[in-house]
Amino acid sequence: MALALLAAVPATAGPAEAPRVVAVRCGRLIDGVSDAAQDGATVLIEGERIARVGKDLPIPAGATVIDLGGQTCLPGFIDCHTHLTDRDEARPDEADILRRTAADIAFRSIGNARATLEAGFTTVRDVGTYYAFTDVSLRDAIDRGDLPGPRMQVAGFYLTIPGGGGELNAFAPELRLPEHLRFGVTTGVTGIRRVVREGIAHRIDLIKVIASGAFLALGGVPQMPEFTEEEVRAAVQEAGKAGLKVAAHAHAARSIIESARAGAASIEHGSYIDDEAIHVMLKKGTYLVPDLYDDLFIRAHAREMGWPQEYIDKEEEVHKVWPASIRKARLAGVKIAFGTDAAVYPHGDNGRQFPLMAEWLGMTPMEAIRSATSVAAALMGWSDRVGSLAPGRYADLVAVPGDPLRDLHLLESIPFVMKGGRVVKDTRR
Repeated sequence: MALALLAAVPATAGPAEAPRVVAVRCGRLIDGVSDAAQDGATVLIEGERIARVGKDLPIPAGATVIDLGGQTCLPGFIDCHTHLTDRDEARPDEADILRRTAADIAFRSIGNARATLEAGFTTVRDVGTYYAFTDVSLRDAIDRGDLPGPRMQVAGFYLTIPGGGGELNAFAPELRLPEHLRFGVTTGVTGIRRVVREGIAHRIDLIKVIASGAFLALGGVPQMPEFTEEEVRAAVQEAGKAGLKVAAHAHAARSIIESARAGAASIEHGSYIDDEAIHVMLKKGTYLVPDLYDDLFIRAHAREMGWPQEYIDKEEEVHKVWPASIRKARLAGVKIAFGTDAAVYPHGDNGRQFPLMAEWLGMTPMEAIRSATSVAAALMGWSDRVGSLAPGRYADLVAVPGDPLRDLHLLESIPFVMKGGRVVKDTRR
């Protein structure tokens, strides 16, 4: 009996194990915040986080040294508009999801998460899924270390009106889809408050409101508002009680204006932004997350992939106006965060948007990089965790040969990726 009691008493804890120390020597360093790169800097890492950054740092005895002397080091990138649990690329067959179980969705998302991480995107804001809360499970599995992937904020579902841009619409009206495929479908202030509260109970990180019609939705009219300003405000208020932000899918100028006035943290897409919308966004401090690469991908590949002509026509039409409009918003001072709408194109190609940030929006290379680092982190409310190579932040770091300030195409293929002080990819030769 005495032995049994002694066995039940926990042993006295020994000395805490010292955190693993890693020193990363960089040929050049872009910290995600400063206006200029630093030559010959070292990043000293203790455990998962950065301890010090600077030149000529003393290397502690026993530290693991990673020599990136011929490389440019940058913070791990952030994509503020992904859909890791949806499709590996957008398909015209909406019935496809009815043939898949939750387990199938989960297994497919594993490859999407890995491809995103290995592309150098160590953090994502995942803004909705048709199969409700599969993104929550993916986030949790990554956080537990069960599988490789980026840090995630997840929306859990699309908050959308019946028949709106966030609902599966290719079915006869007498067919009732399963509840998990319609979780966020609602209307009116009362309905919105109920859905947001239920979503928060299921541990989501943000709310995605489909405020206007969508391009990749059958029958969708992007220029048409769907939720009212009052409805968006209800979502913002309810989310705010739990400390969550709202991302508003808004193509129509009226939806951009009303969503910004209602307090949405970001406007996703912003295709038909006009002068009034720019003015309201500046006044409210609203971020704009324009997805550029998926527009290029759709116009280049939609026909060969058999997409509906409706999708192609809408994309060709908006491309005549929106790059210039988004550029105007940037020049006016609207904050631009990097987001690609990953899942429209194959996951892992996120970096192909970097050159377009310069070519289409007129950003300098450093501005384009900051849009995917410190600016994106600020939108997510994670500036104290990610988005810069600075003490206290997670040791999320990527490296490329050459100088991305001269050639943003270098960021399309990342040979070295570290997340939380651990190397997850190293294909340097």
